[in-house]
Amino acid sequence: MKHISKKFPGVYALKNIDFDLRAGEVHALLGENGAGKSTLIKVLGGIYHAEEGEIEIEGKPVQINSVQDAEKNGIAIIHQELVLVPYMNVAENIYLGREPGKGIVADRAQMVKDAQKILDELGMDIDAKTLVKDLPIAKQQMVEITKAVSENSKILVMDEPTSSISDKEVENLFGIMRDLTKKGVGIIYISHKMSELEEICDRVTVMRDGEYVGTKVVKETNKDELIAMMVGRTLTNYYVRDYQEPGEEVLAVKHLTDGDRVKDVSFEVRKGEIVGFAGLVGAGRSETMQALFGLGRETKGEVFINGNKVEIKSPNDAIKHGIALVPESRKEQGLYLVQDVRYNTTIEVLKEFIGKLMVNEKKEAAITQKYIDLMATKTPSQHQVIGNLSGGNQQKVLIGRWLSTNPQILILDEPTRGIDVGAKSEIYSIMNDLLKTGVSIIMISSELPEIINMSDRVYVMADGRVTGCIEHEDVSQETIMKLAAI
Repeated sequence: MKHISKKFPGVYALKNIDFDLRAGEVHALLGENGAGKSTLIKVLGGIYHAEEGEIEIEGKPVQINSVQDAEKNGIAIIHQELVLVPYMNVAENIYLGREPGKGIVADRAQMVKDAQKILDELGMDIDAKTLVKDLPIAKQQMVEITKAVSENSKILVMDEPTSSISDKEVENLFGIMRDLTKKGVGIIYISHKMSELEEICDRVTVMRDGEYVGTKVVKETNKDELIAMMVGRTLTNYYVRDYQEPGEEVLAVKHLTDGDRVKDVSFEVRKGEIVGFAGLVGAGRSETMQALFGLGRETKGEVFINGNKVEIKSPNDAIKHGIALVPESRKEQGLYLVQDVRYNTTIEVLKEFIGKLMVNEKKEAAITQKYIDLMATKTPSQHQVIGNLSGGNQQKVLIGRWLSTNPQILILDEPTRGIDVGAKSEIYSIMNDLLKTGVSIIMISSELPEIINMSDRVYVMADGRVTGCIEHEDVSQETIMKLAAI
C-alpha cells in the first residue's frame, strides 16, 4: 500500500501511509485508538475508498473498490466488531455467499459437513449446526476466524482476534497462524496486547494520528520503544493505582442465583475499592453482574446497599440505587451505533436537560463535553456518528455515559478490551480518581495483569460459582489460575 490517504468530514483518517506485507510473515499493525489502523484495513478490504494512493498485490497494481474486489484478490478480513448473522447457524455463516450446491439451491447437509470438518481440523470445539446467537462472544470470534481461514486467502487480516478468547484458544489460534504462514499466507495482525508481538509477529509497523511512524523487526525492538512510537512519549506509569484503606461496606450480594449460569454467588464491595472478578471464559462473571443489574432471568438471593436490603428487578431499579454497568460488548449491549456522540453520552440522564416544554441543548452539550474531556475521547465533534469512531473511543463514550449517572458502584465488564496502551493508562487513571471520590468499582477482566495490578481484592469464579477471594498482597497469576481451573 503506497501513499494511502483517506479523509472523513472534519478529519484526516490516513495521511500518506505506506505499508507492505511479505508472503509467509505476520506483520503487526500497532497504534493507539484513532491512529487509523482499522481505516487502513477497510481501504484494503474495499469498505472504504482512498482519495489518494495505490495498492499492489504480487507487484501488480489492483483496484479494490468493493469487498468482492478484495475477495477476488485473495484478501480476507476478520474485523474487530463481529459481522456474523446471529439467526443463521455456524455453517451458514462460514459459507455465506459461497454456499455449496447447484444453481440457487444450497446443499445444506454438505455445508454442515464441510464446515464441521474445517472446525474440527482447526481444533474448534463448536457444533456447525448451532445458531450463532446462542454462542458466547469467544466462540463467535472463533467462527469468524474459521470463516476467514476457510476462504484459502493469501492475505489474511486479523483485527484484535484475541480480544474475546481464552488463553487456550489463543494458543490454538497461534498454531493456526503458524500453519498458514508456512503455506505462504501473509497475515496482518492488529493487537493492543504487546506480549503477543514477540510470540507470533515478525515485523511491526506503528501508526499515530493517521500517519506512518516506522517499521521495526520484532526481535530488534522492545515494548518501551514501541510504546514511545505509539504515544509519542515514554509511558512510565502504565497501571495507575494509589492504594488506600477502603471504607465501609456499600454492597453485599448473598446467594445470587439466576437458575442458569449464576449459582449461589456471594460477595461484598467496600467504599473506594476495586473488586476484581477473574475466571476463565464461561465462568459466569458477566452473567453475575447482569443479574445484579436486573438484566438476568428470574433471580434469587439478597442484595444490600449501604446495609439496606433492596429489590433490583430491572436496570432502572439498579440505576436508582446508584449502580451502573458498562457491558462487555459495546456494540451489542451498549451503544446506539447510528446515533451521535452526544446522544450516546446523555441517554441515561435525559431528565437533567429535558423539561416539559423544551430541551436545554446548552446543558446537554455541556454534559457531553464534560465526559469527552474527562475520557480524552477523540472525535471531530459531539455530532459525529459514534459508529464512525474507533473501538477505543466508542468505549470511552460508553464509560462516560455511565459516569454521568453519578454511580456509587460502577461495574466495568472488560473495560479495556480493544483499547491501546495509552488509552488504558488514561482509563486506569480515571478509575483511580473515582476511588478517591468514594466510588466503588467492580471490574471483570480476562487480562490477569490488569486484575493483579488494579484490584484491592479478587474474586475468582468457575462454573457459575465463586471459588475464592484473594487479597491484593496475595494475588498472582498462579493463585488466580488455581481457583479458576477447579
